[in-house]
Amino acid sequence: MVVPARLGLGGGGVGSTYRQRTAVGGYGEQIAARHLTEAGMEILDRNWRCELGEIDLVARDRDALVICEVKTRRGVGYGTPSEAVTARKVRRLRRLAVRWIEQSGRRAPEVRIDVVSVLLAARGSALVEHVRGVG
Repeated sequence: MVVPARLGLGGGGVGSTYRQRTAVGGYGEQIAARHLTEAGMEILDRNWRCELGEIDLVARDRDALVICEVKTRRGVGYGTPSEAVTARKVRRLRRLAVRWIEQSGRRAPEVRIDVVSVLLAARGSALVEHVRGVG
């Protein structure tokens, strides 16, 4: 899915400032949330944190609770966004899902971990890939 990108985020790579990287990540999360909503999912939480780490997006997809890791990149020089989600990261997301459920009190018959990759193109658009059930 290609969506219009309206935030001028130049630069990148080694010289990027923390603020630029944070802006790119936040923008990618906005695009991902919009993509999931348009796909019929309900966003329950954003940037939820605890001592174990952070969940970018928590959503509901029918009866399933979905923990979404969002990866945003401005290029593929370091690989595609989804390639940055390692087995270690998936294990951490599983632990975070348990903690989120404990703290929120929300239960679901299915808990799924998805990855939403956002590749920001130079010409003002974004390519979004949603991979369901990575772990």
